[in-house]
Amino acid sequence: MAVSKKELEFNKNEDTMRMQISDMERKLEEVYLGGGKKRIEKHHAKGKLTARERIEMLIDPNSETIEIGAFVGEGMYEEYGGCPSGGVVIKIGYVSGRQCIIVANDATVKAGAWFPITGKKNLRAQEIAMDNHLPIIYLVDSAGVFLPLQDEIFPDKEHFGRIFRNNAVMSSQGITQIAAVMGSCVAGGAYLPIMSDESLIVNKTGTIFLAGSYLVKAAIGETIDNETLGGATTHTELSGVCDYKSENDEECLKTIRDLMSKIGKKDKAGFDRIEAVPPKLNEREIYGIFPENRAKPYDMRQIVKRLVDNSEFTEYKKDYGKTILTGYARIDGWSVGIIANQREVVKNAKGEMQFGGVIYTDTADKAARFIMVCNQKNIPLVFLQDVSGFMVGSKSEHAGIIKNGAKMVSAMSNSVVPKFTVILGNSYGAGNYAMCGKAYDPRLIVSWPTAELAVMSGASAAKTLAQIEVASLKRSGEEVDESKQKEIYDKIKARYDAQISPYYSAARLWVDAIIDPLETRKVISMGVEMANHHKTDKRYNVGAIQT
Repeated sequence: MAVSKKELEFNKNEDTMRMQISDMERKLEEVYLGGGKKRIEKHHAKGKLTARERIEMLIDPNSETIEIGAFVGEGMYEEYGGCPSGGVVIKIGYVSGRQCIIVANDATVKAGAWFPITGKKNLRAQEIAMDNHLPIIYLVDSAGVFLPLQDEIFPDKEHFGRIFRNNAVMSSQGITQIAAVMGSCVAGGAYLPIMSDESLIVNKTGTIFLAGSYLVKAAIGETIDNETLGGATTHTELSGVCDYKSENDEECLKTIRDLMSKIGKKDKAGFDRIEAVPPKLNEREIYGIFPENRAKPYDMRQIVKRLVDNSEFTEYKKDYGKTILTGYARIDGWSVGIIANQREVVKNAKGEMQFGGVIYTDTADKAARFIMVCNQKNIPLVFLQDVSGFMVGSKSEHAGIIKNGAKMVSAMSNSVVPKFTVILGNSYGAGNYAMCGKAYDPRLIVSWPTAELAVMSGASAAKTLAQIEVASLKRSGEEVDESKQKEIYDKIKARYDAQISPYYSAARLWVDAIIDPLETRKVISMGVEMANHHKTDKRYNVGAIQT
């Protein structure tokens, strides 16, 4: 039986997606090794579990987790030997049935020292905890600031000191913070566990002090060993700095589970949830539907219907502003409002062709109104990005694209219901902003391995930059033939393509994670669940989308 052109394209798309997922999984295997097998062995020889082993033992068996920033530090700090995962492992998970966020220093990576990206990643964990009133557990094992880069992590607003400020703010907001000192905890970092609500320390391996024994000797001439200076016995019997003393990592983690089991319940945000139903259509078909060639159109509805419960999607203004889909659905039982770019080439009400993945005047207006309705109904928002930007040209300008684009951005920025962003393909220019990019406070922002984040596509940017460089060379009297022009273009495009990779974005925490498309439902469901912990007292500004 002959295979149709449509089937061939589906199979090609599926093969490409599977290869990208396989590449992602291979990269993750390397990341999970932290500082490498030899350093893990040395860590075990000290009687200590690794950061990932500690988290695995702490969370409820067979429960779901979301790792934040696994690819942080990818390709960065290579002159210092690299910094896998930024030297810290962060997961949203469940401990004694309570959803929480866990932050564990990876002491196999430069003894858990803080690189600039480590600070950014820790602040992201605290931001998630504060936005959602999520309990936060710190598993501390760090040598402190990485001194060769101290100027990039020490003094600024979003640097190391912001963490302790956040400790104090979270405490005032009643957000549970539990810190376990399971290794080194030195200098300024010593304030983190003590500014938490409760602190634990592991005997013989955990130490807390503002200055270690060598520095004490140099500073005041006192001779003392680290254990006497700031070990578990000192801080639970003499100073009273810590609340619980544990004999080993296992006992410490068991105590944390016990503490978490006693936390009382608080008011919820009231997001609606019913019994979950899996999609009626096969989720795995997403692999074949999403095009290998990002210039090709496809119907986003076919993606949405494979992500939502029972494949049911109630569209809002279905026949208006067709390059954006808006509508209601349930994901794992949770009621959500979905805003998704439609990359299928469609006609508008006037019969004019509208190119997919572009935001037009009517689509911006439609999205803004839908955001307002979801805020009035207390329905969380899910943005599915595959956007090339806003439409340009005289017709678009004369129709008021700037006004309606601003209306959409204002409506989204002022939203008081939680927002979640998934980047499927393109995330270019102002389209990234309007569709709730990182700058607009999504509770979680993740990408598929197919994502690209940039001001514009690699081809467009390279063409523009190459033209500028060629013109400059010609002005200086240099002859530039076609082969030279191609060489310039290829060099620029290679550099730009590297920067629009999802791994480049994930390394810098522009997205929280790169995920298999089949994890999308889990991420959104756990995200809405955590957002439901906190009932906001803010009111939506209806004036934000005045006509």
